[in-house]
Amino acid sequence: MSNSIKGGEWLIKESIATETFTPEDFNEEQKMVMDMCHQFLENEVYPVLENIDKQEEGLMQRLIDKAGEQGLLSTSLPESYGGLGKDFITATIVNEGLGAGHSFSVAIAAHTGIGTLPILYFGTEEQKQKYIPKLATGEFKGSYGLTEPNSGSDALSAKTTATLSADGKHYLLNGQKCWITNGGFADVYTVFAKIDGTQFTAFIVERGFEGFTQGPEEHKMGIKGSSTVQLYFQDCKVPVENVLGDIGKGHIIAFNILNIGRLKLCAAVIGGAKKAASITTQYANNREQFKMPIAKFGAIKHKLAEMAIKLWVAESALYRTSNWIDIKEKELLQSGETFAHALLGAAEEYAIECAILKVFGSEALDYVVDEGVQIHGGNGFSDEYLISKAYRDSRINRIFEGTNEINRLLTVDMVLKRAMKGKLDLMTPAMNVQKELMSIPDFGNEDETPYSKEFKYIINFKKALLMVAGAAVQKLMMQLEKEQEVLMNIADMAIEIFHCESALLRVVKMSNNKADQTAICDDIMKTFIYDAADRINKAGKDALNSFAEGDELRMMHIGLKRFTKVEPFNTKESRRRIAGKMIEVGSYCF
Repeated sequence: MSNSIKGGEWLIKESIATETFTPEDFNEEQKMVMDMCHQFLENEVYPVLENIDKQEEGLMQRLIDKAGEQGLLSTSLPESYGGLGKDFITATIVNEGLGAGHSFSVAIAAHTGIGTLPILYFGTEEQKQKYIPKLATGEFKGSYGLTEPNSGSDALSAKTTATLSADGKHYLLNGQKCWITNGGFADVYTVFAKIDGTQFTAFIVERGFEGFTQGPEEHKMGIKGSSTVQLYFQDCKVPVENVLGDIGKGHIIAFNILNIGRLKLCAAVIGGAKKAASITTQYANNREQFKMPIAKFGAIKHKLAEMAIKLWVAESALYRTSNWIDIKEKELLQSGETFAHALLGAAEEYAIECAILKVFGSEALDYVVDEGVQIHGGNGFSDEYLISKAYRDSRINRIFEGTNEINRLLTVDMVLKRAMKGKLDLMTPAMNVQKELMSIPDFGNEDETPYSKEFKYIINFKKALLMVAGAAVQKLMMQLEKEQEVLMNIADMAIEIFHCESALLRVVKMSNNKADQTAICDDIMKTFIYDAADRINKAGKDALNSFAEGDELRMMHIGLKRFTKVEPFNTKESRRRIAGKMIEVGSYCF
């Protein structure tokens, strides 16, 4: 399949259901990989969750070793470095499959992601041969040191320095890093420092290097079993051959790794949220009040259904994007790019979508665990019930891999920059929307083909976004970047629209293939789109109200109302059908 959609282009180009990858397209091997991940959690992780949270000496390392023995650390690593050489979708499946492992999920995601990928993508051949095979098996544990006490989201303001030694053989690192996942036991760290105080550069630092020490384990609100420490460098001697990538180009490593990390985080939180939704459904079935299971009450059904809606829609967008990255990676490989440049280029192409996925996925998990605690009632506040751990562990995901606020701002920033560079033609469709606003609405014959109404909604939602974003750019121009509230309103519109379209394309494909559960997934999609219309309208109004006024504002309000109008839909009955299926099966089952 040739990839015809560039990053961000779904905003202005119609996507086709038959070309959209969905979880229903998993092949037999991919289904087996997902099952293997679930079995690993059931057999190896869940029986020792309490021991993990108490940070039992050596336990996390042993679990990572066992994952390595089963190939779960090396899914997408090249065979030449001891990996399995699987495609990007299969690697995403592993992230989802292991996502419900609480602190273990964090440790393994850090190891396989930020702990391994910088060396794989930016290392010299000698560096890759030295480190990747051992990271692939778990013999070496990986970690990553970017954040400092005074540089979080503003990573480039780091204060850690690197100075070339008098003999020219070492760089001497001085400074500290904080919130370092796997920091307490890792063998290999990618650490960022400024050479001579200016050139932001990455280094491969090994445990045991002279001048490298670590602080005690942090006491955290959640993910208590994940090792989190500060790292200290006092004239830490790093061999010059351990410079990673080009001197002064550390930001390229940091930001490119984040693109992939955001998608992988979305996969992991979906895995965790499915588990939380399942244990909540089981509880609702078993807990009786007023002489009946609480699952029979409408208020509880509403919550269960909303969990399913958010998860199914998030999953639809995740695998749609994973497939785009997979296709782009293969195209780049065929054009002669190296393995590293191919995947980095593919992830960079879809950086907008990766940011969108990270925001939506982490907030979907937060909803699921929050309402999971609510359905558990007082028991949800007790450590005896797993949902309380899920609730605490969830909160970090809106901060990991760039805060959700940063990711919202990046979403709009990246779209506008691509438009400025001519990579995305936003101007033509935006001008067409302005012309349409001035014209009489078309009340022509309604299209009667299946899902034509929903496709029309999506087209109109995109017009609403183009109208608001176009007006913001015209009105605010260079001041727009300072109007973060407006940018976040526009980002929220984009996030809703991308997920609406992903859900619709998946249902259409299911319908064409006469797949099981099409009817109930149809309920999920229609409920989400109906509710999203109001959210898009609200975000659009909030943005417009902050920079437009008078007749111009009134006209755009009319346009926004036209573009976010949807027909009445009985979401109560739809949600009851969705919840009913979960209650019948006793778990998240879509």
